[in-house]
Amino acid sequence: TSVSLLFPSMSKDLSELLKEATKEVHEQAENTPFMKNFQKGQVSLQEFKLVTASLYFIYSALEEEIERNKDSPVYAPVYFPAELHRKAALEEDLQYFYGSNWRKEIPCPEATQKYVERLHYVGKNHPELLVAHAYTRYLGDLSGGQVLKKIAQKALQLPSTGEGLAFFTFDGVSNATKFKQLYRSRMNALEMDLATKKRVLEEAKKAFLLNIQVFEALQELVSKGQENGHPRQPKAELRTRNVNKSYEHGAAPGKECEKTNRRHTDMMPTTPLVRWILALGFLATTVAVGLFAM
Repeated sequence: TSVSLLFPSMSKDLSELLKEATKEVHEQAENTPFMKNFQKGQVSLQEFKLVTASLYFIYSALEEEIERNKDSPVYAPVYFPAELHRKAALEEDLQYFYGSNWRKEIPCPEATQKYVERLHYVGKNHPELLVAHAYTRYLGDLSGGQVLKKIAQKALQLPSTGEGLAFFTFDGVSNATKFKQLYRSRMNALEMDLATKKRVLEEAKKAFLLNIQVFEALQELVSKGQENGHPRQPKAELRTRNVNKSYEHGAAPGKECEKTNRRHTDMMPTTPLVRWILALGFLATTVAVGLFAM
């Protein structure tokens, strides 16, 4: 099938094409009970901390690859570190929740590691696809962030001064609507042929699915290991994975995540299954609510 048959409106701007291409997988996330439960404020502090940890690994990988490609014409136009990057904010949140020893405390599930590895692979081998991941995450967070921030603050009774919610706070963006317009215009100006556009759209769908798989995998972990109302972590689910030896430059994909896996092979929080499932909606919501507002 030709590109034109698959995407008859390829003359549209990339941002519009991305929104259309991810519509189905967006609805898949939007219609899960996870998002609805989070919006009702049904989330515990322990689960919120765990998902924040997964986001830390995801953004660490994404921003490492963005820095690698910041001068490349396939990414440079949408390089906005001061406005968008989330790693430092997540570090701030994790220190608040876990204390100064947070790096040794946070778990990294296998599904999160899979996401991390994909980000490293794309950044090193197909940097033209990196914009799909940046668009999916950053514009989603920027769009839905304020709503989620208020829900989390109330549900978790976090300080009104914002501690624990730095992830949702974009100090470098004074007007989210105008910034998103700027970002989309820069993205639409990226030079790419039809075949590359198609690959970017497919990568955006993959990015969305990777987000969904993170919380689905955590739910499955808990369901399999449920004993007497408490989850037990199956070792196979958070095992250390072999890293592709072909990565010769920079940190190996999932390296930091793997170290965490080894530390947490026998440790998962003893939280009731129902509360786990409710809380895992946080990750679905950051994607679904955000993309809905794009």
